[in-house]
Amino acid sequence: MASEKKTSPSWSDVRAALLTFDHAGLQGLVQDLYAASKDNQAFLHARLGLGHDQLKHYKSIISRWINPDSTRDQPISVSKAKKEITDYKKAIGRPDGLAELSLFYCEEALSFLESCGMEDEGYFLALIRMYAQALNLVSKIPVTERHAYVERLDKLRSRARHVGWGVQEELNDLWHTAGLDEP
Repeated sequence: MASEKKTSPSWSDVRAALLTFDHAGLQGLVQDLYAASKDNQAFLHARLGLGHDQLKHYKSIISRWINPDSTRDQPISVSKAKKEITDYKKAIGRPDGLAELSLFYCEEALSFLESCGMEDEGYFLALIRMYAQALNLVSKIPVTERHAYVERLDKLRSRARHVGWGVQEELNDLWHTAGLDEP
């Protein structure tokens, strides 16, 4: 007997199945997806531009994983925090939203480091990489809309002097390389 090769369904299979739906059926499917998880809701809110703060869900998860509540013995997960930024990028990926989430990540990471004095090289490196990402994203925002982001980036550099491991020097180097200290 010949063995059948089993493959996972692909987007082509999903697309073909969706073509069989009428308007009401497709709306029902989206409603079921919406009800299935908070992540789906956040995705749809961001994609469709719904609500007054489309970043709130993403920020709360970033904060949970990068700046956990020490009184509740919550673990840290850089990867889960960064995943939220990736999820937002998949949903809509607006440069200002990505810059905001990247800056928020850095602010939360520094708050955590200031409060607990943790000495974890991987955490520090993730913070430095996220700061570099934030600089890059801010550079894609129109010059007339950058001021508040640049102020926050500068404030982060100043705050980093308290965390050690050369983090402030790294942030300063990134800042200077981006040319933000020039008129």
